[in-house]
Amino acid sequence: MSGMASDHNNSSQEEYIPHYLQKEDPFASKLSREADIIAGFYLTIIGILSTLGNGYVIFMSSKRKKKLRPAEIMTVNLAVCDLGISVVGKPFSIISFFSHRWVFGWIGCRWYGWAGFFFGCGSLITMTAVSLDRYLKICHLSYGTWLKRHHAFICLAIIWAYATFWATVPFAGVGSYAPEPFGTSCTLDWWLAQASVAGQAFVLSILFFCLLFPTAVIVFSYVKIILKVKSSTKEVAHYDSRIQNSHILEMKLTKVAMLICAGFLLAWIPYAVVSVWSAFGQPDSVPIQFSVVPTLLAKSAAMYNPIIYQVIDCKFACCRSRGLKAKSSSRKSRTYTISAHRDSTAMSETQLE
Repeated sequence: MSGMASDHNNSSQEEYIPHYLQKEDPFASKLSREADIIAGFYLTIIGILSTLGNGYVIFMSSKRKKKLRPAEIMTVNLAVCDLGISVVGKPFSIISFFSHRWVFGWIGCRWYGWAGFFFGCGSLITMTAVSLDRYLKICHLSYGTWLKRHHAFICLAIIWAYATFWATVPFAGVGSYAPEPFGTSCTLDWWLAQASVAGQAFVLSILFFCLLFPTAVIVFSYVKIILKVKSSTKEVAHYDSRIQNSHILEMKLTKVAMLICAGFLLAWIPYAVVSVWSAFGQPDSVPIQFSVVPTLLAKSAAMYNPIIYQVIDCKFACCRSRGLKAKSSSRKSRTYTISAHRDSTAMSETQLE
């Protein structure tokens, strides 16, 4: 009986034909022309905002590149990844949506899939490194104090090597890149899991090393940071102003990192859920019109980070200006009190004379 069951499973896997190998054109849009035009305009706006925002972050950071802290260097690398997605990937999908079909063929499809996965994986691993940096700086000061700029550059080399490896693995015959079911975009071939055990192993490896493990590290780091901050806020209040200012700066960087990670995960988790369902659920059970929404949401992730930088910087500047005003007012009051005291002393001396 077990042999018959295994034969049945093998035959069902052999019978499964993914959407891009069926008789119809895999690159023809399965959406209405109106929906494609709306998606094209949406991606155009996202691409322009993302390019301008991340370009601005990189430009401003280049002016003070010798003063960047390790966490800020990682943030610049994240902006580079987001800019890469916008410049390298967005034009392909925008042109295809307006053309009502994918117009770049299989070579363009594989290049687009590689670039999207490469920069996306680079972004997530960069955020993982940032979360670990924040965790060591706040929860383990003995380790965090030796994290210098050259450690950040070594970490960048590891991040780019990691992203290159996993993005290039499909070209070695282990996996592949394929068109999305709606036809005007390309991604990892999640549908290989429906066809063979090797395909399932490939998809599970990608999910673990490029999504689940980095996300678990990020969540662990920030949970520990939140618990540490709650217990140490009162202790920092007793230190001098120099230590307090350093603590404020570290918390600012931590808030930026937490918001960036939250925005990235909120944008990509719906797409990951749909992809996993496509890989291990019932074949072709995800409606085509439904699958396009998580894809468009994931493509907007590159736009959020510059907005987060600006919001946190504005709040930090406001808090700093309030602190300076408070200090200046306290200094003025002290000066006035001292001068008044001196005047009264002079008057009393004159009366005595």
